[in-house]
Amino acid sequence: MPARVLMVVGTTSSAGKSLLVTALCRIFARQGVRVAPFKGQNMSNNAAVCPDGSEIGRAQAVQAMAAGLEPTAEMNPVLLKPEGDTRSQAVVMGRAWRTVSARAYYKDGENPLWKVVTSSLDHLREAYDLVVIEGAGSPAEMNLKDRDIVNMAVARYAQAPVLLVGDIDRGGVFAQLLGTLWLLEPEERALIKGLVVNKFRGDPTLFVDGIRILEERGGVPVLGMVPYLHDLGIPAEDAVTIEEQSFQKPAAGEIDIAVIHLPRISNFDDFDALASEPGVHVRYVTSLEALGTPHAVIVPGTKSTIADLAWMRERGLADAVVHLAEQGTAVVGICGGYQMLGRSIQDPDHVESPLDAVPGLALLPTETTFRGVKATHRVQATVTANHGWLAALQGQTVQGYEIHMGRTASESAWLEITERSGQPVAVPDGAMSTEGKRWGCYLHGLFENTALRHAWLETLGWQIGAGYTAAASRHEAGFERLADAVEAALDMEKLKALVWGA
Repeated sequence: MPARVLMVVGTTSSAGKSLLVTALCRIFARQGVRVAPFKGQNMSNNAAVCPDGSEIGRAQAVQAMAAGLEPTAEMNPVLLKPEGDTRSQAVVMGRAWRTVSARAYYKDGENPLWKVVTSSLDHLREAYDLVVIEGAGSPAEMNLKDRDIVNMAVARYAQAPVLLVGDIDRGGVFAQLLGTLWLLEPEERALIKGLVVNKFRGDPTLFVDGIRILEERGGVPVLGMVPYLHDLGIPAEDAVTIEEQSFQKPAAGEIDIAVIHLPRISNFDDFDALASEPGVHVRYVTSLEALGTPHAVIVPGTKSTIADLAWMRERGLADAVVHLAEQGTAVVGICGGYQMLGRSIQDPDHVESPLDAVPGLALLPTETTFRGVKATHRVQATVTANHGWLAALQGQTVQGYEIHMGRTASESAWLEITERSGQPVAVPDGAMSTEGKRWGCYLHGLFENTALRHAWLETLGWQIGAGYTAAASRHEAGFERLADAVEAALDMEKLKALVWGA
């Protein structure tokens, strides 16, 4: 018998769908239910790599983690990674498929990837007891509904009971929830079995009349109000959270790390482990004024290295980073940022740009060449450097993952990748300046390696103190805190009745 299903859709993007699905996966998993997450189509440059090297949205990988599972491509069969305002790279079943324009992707007629979505959901339903499905954006995007492969089309296909989530913190929650309900077709509205008021702050007794109004006018029960939850230590799905961090200033005595908030930034949760350390402040900057004089600058990953490097030059940030490096500030590049720190980026096949080549920032002795083959792997690597702050780590193993198109030749590799997607290899990676202040590599997730993270922070003047929590424990604590809060906020008996029947 196929697994039961439960779907979560939101009135807007960032209404809290992903976190609610994460919470439900953990709640049901700790009750002994074999539960898996699913999102037919995701649009995000924040990606994760599965054990077999397939690429999916970070949110679904986090949800799988909350359920106690390794992620698989079926959990997010279609991932759209924006390369510009009107085009995206489509990743289908974990592998790069093609670059598509928005107009071409949303052209009239049935989306050719609909069958990929439904077959993936069917596969999960055969393997688990419950599949918790996440929608995308709003289910009431009237201009796109006839090409929908992620919201109510999936709900209708699976005949899933649906929770509609509204973000009260944004204001206008009545218009959000009731307006969405009223815009749905009758057969779609019939699938909405519960409303959830999310991100509630303050005294819940003050919203008693609000619940009554929603239920009377919407004809759907409110299953609960979920409080606004801070500092969960769970990777976020999109860049909204880092935009909020951009305005926070470091406290006196904190290690100040400025991450360049590139227009097409990817895998920004690479730096969550740094931000979680006591006495470390990570902020995201887009201007010279905001950059200031931090202890360290990180140039992160990006979906479009050449375009984002041009953006840095236009804003004066490229020259500022070079100047800071010359003054002795630590500068780090991860993936696309690592490519930018080199001498040049060659693009003979025009994978990213009509230009054949562009100069890099010349902070590292590397040359990058773009080719059409995309590398996506979970990896293990060994620290090979025997100088600078890395000398104490020589021979140690670090873990991470690769998602990149370029190949970089380095004169000062400090890592050797020894395993990719479970297969032994011997691939040099990374580069470092002679004094160790400037360095980079392709490995996302690098700062989750505690010894390396601490060793680098100590070069900035940081000292480990009491209260340290390992990254894995931090995630687990976040999952438990999230699940506890959601379980307490929702009417779980009504929710279970929706899933399993009265």
